Amino acid sequence: MLVGYCRTSTIEQEAGLEAQRRDLGASGCTKLFVEQVSSVGKRDQLMAALDFVREGDTLAVTKLDRLARSTTHLLAIVEQLDRKGVALRILDFGGSSVDTKSPSGRLMLTMFAAMGQFEREMMLERQREGIAAAKAAGKYRGRSPTAKRHSTEVRTMRSAGKSAVEIARVLGISRASVYRIFASGI
Repeated sequence: MLVGYCRTSTIEQEAGLEAQRRDLGASGCTKLFVEQVSSVGKRDQLMAALDFVREGDTLAVTKLDRLARSTTHLLAIVEQLDRKGVALRILDFGGSSVDTKSPSGRLMLTMFAAMGQFEREMMLERQREGIAAAKAAGKYRGRSPTAKRHSTEVRTMRSAGKSAVEIARVLGISRASVYRIFASGI
């Protein structure tokens, strides 16, 4: 059985999710697991797909970045699939597909995953350098604290007998932020 897994990071990426569904369906996937969650978040549908596949099945994804967040994560998934006798197929792998059923497919997958992780780490390093330069030039201040802006309102509402839950809902801040304001005396 060919089983597909689709993922986008946010709900705003509906077109990307539909494209994945289309491509996986066209490749012959008879069962799809779909979710819209960040790669670093808890991915229930990925876990369900890994649990669902059986010996002789193939798990398919459109692109490598839809499945794994790092080389280590990818290799752990491939190892889990191997233990179950399941192959992995990536439909768009630099213009062609790759399948872990063959030794050359596994080699290509591992090498590309390592290069992808390297590029991501380099991008994050460049980002950190850019932020440091912007801070040094006085052009970067980071995100302004949202809860602190509401500290006066939080205290007023608390003295009026409102609960933390009610204050958080009315002001559009988290309950934890309300409690932090209570504790800090801001």
